Amino acid sequence: MARVFYFMMTGLLLLSFAQAADIKSDSIFTLASGYFENQQYDLALETNLSLAEAGFQSASLFYNIGNCYFKQGELGYAILYYLRAKRLNPNDDDINANLAFARQFMPTRLEGVKINPITTFFDMLVTPFTMNLLFWITSVLFIIFFLYLAGFVYFRYRGMFVNIMIYGLLVILLISGGLTGYKYRSEYMTQRGVVVTAEARIYSAPSENSDPEFTGGYGLTFEIKKSLDNYYLVIFENKRKGWIKKENIEII
Repeated sequence: MARVFYFMMTGLLLLSFAQAADIKSDSIFTLASGYFENQQYDLALETNLSLAEAGFQSASLFYNIGNCYFKQGELGYAILYYLRAKRLNPNDDDINANLAFARQFMPTRLEGVKINPITTFFDMLVTPFTMNLLFWITSVLFIIFFLYLAGFVYFRYRGMFVNIMIYGLLVILLISGGLTGYKYRSEYMTQRGVVVTAEARIYSAPSENSDPEFTGGYGLTFEIKKSLDNYYLVIFENKRKGWIKKENIEII
């Protein structure tokens, strides 16, 4: 009995701490919004970043940080946080609009981009969905498929309708699972970064003494292939590769 009481009290304490943390984060978020409305962008940014550094993550928080950086003229960091917000809420009109607007000021654009049509197709399918939503859709489909399969095997449900439903659910489950895996691989297993400095040289080797491939600027996004000392080997959207200093980029 004493052990049960101990676990109950521990659970209540943890719940109260979580609620207190949520209340505190909400108050800080509201405080930061007030600073922003009063055009105190430095204070708004500092307050919002304190939440992010404490481990709080949300699309609205990253969006507000992006707005603060944009107001301060730090467009590289603005794009970075808009991209982080977009990952958590890909269908938010304000996030997408501000990201597109900030990108208009990018000093470097990669012309002649050659995109794999298969990758483009899959990106188009998964972009509107968050990772959590795809996971839950796949989980629900799996449960429904399992129930139908159990009825077919154990309860001997038969008929054309049951067969069609089982095969149809299997196909849909495989598609949903494949898209979930693609989303996870492309956004979470694959490291992506963005240039945040006004100018960043991309080298042919991880050394300043190597030949420069080209010079990029804030807003350019890329996939990180390798890390070596103070450099990343990256591949840009137009498939150009090169080594870039870590101090010039941030991981999305």
